[in-house]
Amino acid sequence: MYKLTRVAPGVVKRSLLKKVRAEIGELVDVEKHFTPRYNPWDQRLCLVPDDDLFRAIQSGKASVVTDHIEKITESGVQLVSGAHLDADIIVCATGLELVVLGGAEFTLDGQAIDFANEWTYKGMMCSNIPNMVHTFGYINASWTLRADLIATWACRLLNHMRTTGMTTATPRIADELADSMSQRFWIDDFSAGYMQRVMHRFPKQGDQMPWMNPQNYRKDRKMFRDDPLQDDELVLERAGVVADAAVLQEAS
Repeated sequence: MYKLTRVAPGVVKRSLLKKVRAEIGELVDVEKHFTPRYNPWDQRLCLVPDDDLFRAIQSGKASVVTDHIEKITESGVQLVSGAHLDADIIVCATGLELVVLGGAEFTLDGQAIDFANEWTYKGMMCSNIPNMVHTFGYINASWTLRADLIATWACRLLNHMRTTGMTTATPRIADELADSMSQRFWIDDFSAGYMQRVMHRFPKQGDQMPWMNPQNYRKDRKMFRDDPLQDDELVLERAGVVADAAVLQEAS
């Protein structure tokens, strides 16, 4: 369905609106209240799988108003159109404020890391930053699908490093490739405001693997579960004997 929205959004839009009209009939102006300004999956698609919203509208227990808020009053919400909505409770739902990696501050060798200067490695690691795997799911499918795949890959990597005696895994991008490859936002085909506001803070992606943030479950499943762990871009190394001794002494 997602792929169809990318190539034939008008077809999907008409199909969705037809279903909405079938659910609520003439009770609500579907064109006004249930037709977004954007095409399906240009932003997240709102699903009502058990029809509870439509049943509530049909029963008269709920209603839909589409307008702009002028101000909050003592008794409710004043709308730009001049109408007033009486309200006992107002729930603010003004959108998400995304932060990179939960807002944690990272340093490498005493220097603060600016993730916007780095490239994503398969959407789960960053160039030049060793031993850090982060989870980012799908915007076009269940988030946990990709979270599970990344967890599986991370376990494969840890087991491989333990078996081979490696201590660091660091994605490295060649200077000539970094200079020549097209730079794209972490998510570059999703117009939701909460994404667009912060994409400049996230790691960038290129136009070729592994320097991309894939959003395709079928391809990811093969890449994370079956493909070889190591490639030319993921550098595995073992700390020197002196460094090992220092760590052991510090631990003791």
